[in-house]
Amino acid sequence: MSQRELKEAFVSNLNGTSLQEVALGSFLTPLCLINRGLVLILYHLAKGTLPLPLMSHLLLDFSVLILPLVLSCTVLSSVLHQVILSLTFVSACVLCYVYRINSHPPARHPQNTISAFLQSHVQVNQVPFVTVFRVFVNVKTAISILAVDFSVFPRRYAKTETYGTGVMDFGVGAYVFANALVCPEARRKNISGSKMNHITKQLLAVWPLVVLGMVRLVSVKMTGYQEHVTEYGVHWNFFFTLAIVRVVASMLLAVVPASKSWVLAFLISGFYQFTLETSGLKTFIIHNNDREKDFLHANKEGIFSVVGYVAIYMAGVQVGLYVMQPRSQVRQWLKALSNLLLGSCVLYTALWTCQTLVEPVSRCLANLPFCLWSVAQSLFFMSCLGIADMVLLFSKKTSGCHVVPTSWNLCKKQSDSVSDKKAGEIERLCLVQAVSRNQLLFFLLANIMTGLTNSLVDTLRCSSLISVCVLLSYMFINCFVIYVLHLCGITVKFW
Repeated sequence: MSQRELKEAFVSNLNGTSLQEVALGSFLTPLCLINRGLVLILYHLAKGTLPLPLMSHLLLDFSVLILPLVLSCTVLSSVLHQVILSLTFVSACVLCYVYRINSHPPARHPQNTISAFLQSHVQVNQVPFVTVFRVFVNVKTAISILAVDFSVFPRRYAKTETYGTGVMDFGVGAYVFANALVCPEARRKNISGSKMNHITKQLLAVWPLVVLGMVRLVSVKMTGYQEHVTEYGVHWNFFFTLAIVRVVASMLLAVVPASKSWVLAFLISGFYQFTLETSGLKTFIIHNNDREKDFLHANKEGIFSVVGYVAIYMAGVQVGLYVMQPRSQVRQWLKALSNLLLGSCVLYTALWTCQTLVEPVSRCLANLPFCLWSVAQSLFFMSCLGIADMVLLFSKKTSGCHVVPTSWNLCKKQSDSVSDKKAGEIERLCLVQAVSRNQLLFFLLANIMTGLTNSLVDTLRCSSLISVCVLLSYMFINCFVIYVLHLCGITVKFW
């Protein structure tokens, strides 16, 4: 077999992992965020001067936020639960230490301290955990698209062939969900002009995705780069899926109010599953391998899975509408996070029922169970990030350190220009904010670097140590480029 065929076989015919292992991974990023915040708080309590020197923030963020994610999906994947328990123990110990040495407690009694915290008000112009959710879906995608080509990356994490739940399967659903969270409809932006003008504007707005899809298609065909055709098809790729989903969703939301998008999500996914079960569509997608007949046969997975992704997008719009509602009290946000967690539990129950009575999750089909799983797991991950935000907010309140980036800020009775300036500077030096500023560029850069790395490195024969070093170098280059652009105030958005 040629090198290309070996690499294609390496990522083919896989069955994924359990729902529990994918859910377990949701705890890692929130713990990393808490630990990054606690490091800054401890530095502040030790009379350290914040912000740190320019590159120190990048190195800190990369070491605490990116490094654990790379290690957890490579050399530490077999002991993931132990890693999470260890990080939880460290975080709990530091939190107790911060609480005990606090010199400015709001009240002496712990019950009064918690009561005062629940009644605190946060700045209403930000929802930090939404930003963090979108950024880390992007970051984990960037890690996975290269890591999957190395033998150190567990095969159970890779995309499944037909049925199953791989970590990368969740990644594609979460990416669509993340885009929907902040779409204009979810942010309640007023649509100027007629609905037809709005649809036309959305058609024009997705041209970068179409161009990127065409560039990827041409480059793959011309270079002979390995491709897993049963993933999307011979000519299709994820850029085309993103573009079509956005346009179709805009058309639907021009007719149906965004507040009813959950109804559309339910109807689309339900009708699609009904069609799969009662027609020959499922057999056609999974078993018909006559890809030379026409464009439809060649790209059946990518074309028909768009229906499921539209349903996920519509669910994301509904969640975005809920999360973006103005809330000021900590108590109100805790209730919202509880509702997100409850929604995740309800959808997981529905998923279990569907998998028992209908069929398992299939990313290839983007069937009803896949839609339920993508939304349920996204809500669970987002809830964990929101809880981490609350832990950081409590730590900031008890320690008096208000300069932890990508977390809520308490409303102040009196403005402190020095403190506000420091907080703004640390936000400017934050890697999460840098990726958030240019998310599509980060995704594009990761795809380019993946292709370049594959052309230079024999990924199948690399040892575990070399594989991890290559992955860390690849991620550092991606992060460094985006970080420099952020420091220069450059937002690459030319559409």
